[in-house]
Amino acid sequence: MEKSLVIFDCDGVLVDSEKLSSQAMLEMAADEGLALTPAAALAFIRGRKVATWVSELETELGRPLAPDFVPEFRRRAAALFTVALRPVPQVPQMLDQLTVPICTASSAPRDKIEHTLGLTGLLPRFAGRIYSAYEVGAWKPDPGLFLHAARDLGVPADRCVVVEDSLVGVQAAVAAGMTVFGYAPPENGTATALTAAGAVTFESMDALPALLATGPAGRPVSGSISAR
Repeated sequence: MEKSLVIFDCDGVLVDSEKLSSQAMLEMAADEGLALTPAAALAFIRGRKVATWVSELETELGRPLAPDFVPEFRRRAAALFTVALRPVPQVPQMLDQLTVPICTASSAPRDKIEHTLGLTGLLPRFAGRIYSAYEVGAWKPDPGLFLHAARDLGVPADRCVVVEDSLVGVQAAVAAGMTVFGYAPPENGTATALTAAGAVTFESMDALPALLATGPAGRPVSGSISAR
């Protein structure tokens, strides 16, 4: 039987964290004199390495941010997570239906991934199968993180499916030679960009098991991927 693997992004795919993170960033940017709308703040950070968007904030401001900006951002975001973080709607039910091995590969630090998965009750589902860009040294859109996860679990890249919600994540999956499904609920406004980058998009997590079973254009993704 061919090995297969579904690689999930974490923020915005498994845990509904990106709106909370963008709220913390928006408030801190405002303190620095830069006004952003909630939608712009969310688009600014979605799927991206913190150091990248912090550098862009500094360019917008024309000056460096304080050395404690990133630690303070992480502290504020973590505080919001503790109070308000939830799984992405339908994720627990969707995971219950999958019969294929899964893992998560995220641009976030491991402690954040484990913290958010723990708060939402999802951590046991991914124990031993968590991959952080900070440990690999490759951030999306570089395909290195996805390729590392596949190698570590002994699955060829062309037998992997990636579930992403960000443009850089889709680009990384395509560059890795993996099938990619883009989670694009209408409120995100990302479907067009993700489709153009090479993803098959879907709007609700309850649609994912059937999509994994049939694959793009109705073709099975793998003989071992199915919904119960």
